[in-house]
Amino acid sequence: MKLRIVLTDDHRMFRDTLRRVLDDEPGLTVVGEAGDGAEALQVVGELQPDVMLLDIGLPGMSGIEVARQIQRRHPRVKVIALTGHSERPFVEEMMRAGALGYVLKSTGVDELLRALRAVAVGQHFLSTEVIGTMLKYVNAEATSETPPIVTLTPREQAVLSLLAGGRRSADIATELDITVAAVEVHRRNIKGKLGLHTTAELTRYAIREGLIPA
Repeated sequence: MKLRIVLTDDHRMFRDTLRRVLDDEPGLTVVGEAGDGAEALQVVGELQPDVMLLDIGLPGMSGIEVARQIQRRHPRVKVIALTGHSERPFVEEMMRAGALGYVLKSTGVDELLRALRAVAVGQHFLSTEVIGTMLKYVNAEATSETPPIVTLTPREQAVLSLLAGGRRSADIATELDITVAAVEVHRRNIKGKLGLHTTAELTRYAIREGLIPA
């Protein structure tokens, strides 16, 4: 029996390419696709696949929230994050949301195939680069020296929450009804106020301050 897979990514060309690769592999078949979070939940409900390959940065709903809802509604479906985000907070949040695997888009096909076969039998799988990232911080303690969340305006808090959820600037602009340029201004102001420099640092801060679920 073939492993039945659903692909969720907002880039159609990426899905088309990956579908061809997976369908050529013995024992694998792509039974459905989705371009955003809401569509992903609908497709999973209809098709009940064995595995979902799920990007984090999706329009409308982050992959973290999609994974959380799949775990709650369809616990039999195994989730593998297939993303460009290698930062520790994204890995931690996806695994907490119920994902069994975390694979970077920059990895080779062989590693993705190993991930699919591992999670199909209930095992966890992390990309080699992701394992390195997690080991680097395994003994690290979260800093508490950054300013409190009240330092940020309500709009800055909203922008930070969406950034930490893996949303892109264009999606944030649409959701908050502001321009992309305004989003970038808010991003710079947030970094300046908090003394943080990377998206990973902002994400850790947002999780610690309760802006996104831990």
